[in-house]
Amino acid sequence: MDALSRSRHVITNPHEVKLAVPRPHHRHRRGLSYHHARGQRPGRAFLGCRRIGRVAPSVVRNEIKSQGQRDHGIDFTDPDWKPKFQRDFESRFNLPHLKDVFPDAVPIPSTFCLRMRTPTEDFADGYPSDEKWHGYINNSDRVLLKVIHYSSPMSAGAECVDPDCSWVEQWVHRAGPREEIYFRPEEVKAAIVTCGGLCPGLNDVIRQIVITLEIYGVKKIVGIPFGYRGFSEEGLSEMPLSRKVVQNVHLSGGSLLGVSRGGPSITEIVDTMEKRGINMLFVLGGNGTHAGANAIHNEVCRKRRLKVAVVGVPKTIDNDILLMDKTFGFDTAVEEAQRAINSAYIEAHSAYHGIGVVKLMGRSSGFIAMHASLASGQIDICLIPEVPFHLHGPHGVLRHLKYLIETKGSAVVCVAEGAGQNFLERTNAKDASGNIVLGDIGVHIQQEIKKYFREIGVPADVKYIDPTYMIRACRANASDGILCTVLGQNAVHGAFAGYSGITVGICNTHYVYFPVPEVIQYARAVDPNSRMWHRCLTSTGQPDFV
Repeated sequence: MDALSRSRHVITNPHEVKLAVPRPHHRHRRGLSYHHARGQRPGRAFLGCRRIGRVAPSVVRNEIKSQGQRDHGIDFTDPDWKPKFQRDFESRFNLPHLKDVFPDAVPIPSTFCLRMRTPTEDFADGYPSDEKWHGYINNSDRVLLKVIHYSSPMSAGAECVDPDCSWVEQWVHRAGPREEIYFRPEEVKAAIVTCGGLCPGLNDVIRQIVITLEIYGVKKIVGIPFGYRGFSEEGLSEMPLSRKVVQNVHLSGGSLLGVSRGGPSITEIVDTMEKRGINMLFVLGGNGTHAGANAIHNEVCRKRRLKVAVVGVPKTIDNDILLMDKTFGFDTAVEEAQRAINSAYIEAHSAYHGIGVVKLMGRSSGFIAMHASLASGQIDICLIPEVPFHLHGPHGVLRHLKYLIETKGSAVVCVAEGAGQNFLERTNAKDASGNIVLGDIGVHIQQEIKKYFREIGVPADVKYIDPTYMIRACRANASDGILCTVLGQNAVHGAFAGYSGITVGICNTHYVYFPVPEVIQYARAVDPNSRMWHRCLTSTGQPDFV
């Protein structure tokens, strides 16, 4: 997804905006209409494809103008609206720091220096060196959040702050080691916790956090077993960690510490941290886990006024965390999905009227399905949650499958788990994380395909593959291994720098820190008018199923 999708001050936010996509061979333009469904959480984009008249640029500009005034109180007629917007942005993305609570906190020279590898006992004086080490990040270093200057709101994937798509610089904090730190390593007890479901790369992040903590000189490092649950349940003791313990854990999938969903109250967690003397907490998880981390930060730092750093590392295989290029585990998921897609292709291609159906992960975001389809080149139909579709009818998926069988003899369908939930019976059941339990769209599509071809009297051999748990349990590939390594290191750097209530991520290929509230407002989703989705449609050749 283009970098400009990373600001919440964009025209694809939850309110209706119409963008026209030119189709030169039709009398009218086919338009992309964005709607925020009532009752859904913000940021969930629903694409309505319909024939609409030509949409004038003035209409789009008026939509942006009215949304900007409604959502953010921006008066675009004010000649100073841009610096006001930038000041508001800078205020929201300012990183919470221990000095906000302890203004008299005195930093010490950093004990992290790669010029000398053997730590000294007197950490207050840092690592002795004749020359100043130039490996530190200045606190004023920034990374540009947006890198594309769209000249018009009519451009594919355009996301604009104002009706004229003015260029507005938005800067976020660069991650890395600081020259001064706010914790003495000998006084630190650091804890690591992994929450939610499994994801490739968890062990890589755990390993790198431990290694980096030891380079700073920390001796007391523990793992909290089985997510937040490990803070309260009897019989779950914290696990001592050291470089020796974690040396080879990255060679295996899963989590050395175990994972679970849900857990005790924030008060219980902070009580346990206080009792055990934990003053650095590294939390690996998705949106829900980060919401918990932010609540812990507010309770422990702001309410109880304890000198504790809480730092998140975003873990979601779906790649649905706001503002970030990608999250760890995503590249591995896309790579492993190729095996399932290739198997489905071989099964379909080898059978008479063969149809392969592959269901991939993606509760509310179709990034894995989209990227896996692009990577394989073997997918004929890609279905994602962000783009509604019909199964039946003259423009439905089933009719197109019939066309594919008639013209090429076989077909392969890739569907994200959250797609087409409107076809399934809804329940109010939720998992321990509070997520609605989804129906199995893969099985439903398989059954509907069999039923359809049976009714029209055409034989079809349908094979269904769901590789979800095989992918989740994989070890990270090389790309994710590098990402996990840098995320783990920067999480430790952020904690020692005195930041708390932050998370670390990659933005425009650079590593940055974000305040947790800015990345957990809603799930990041595929923009149906983005170039990446257009590339996927070009690859599959599929029509609009509406």
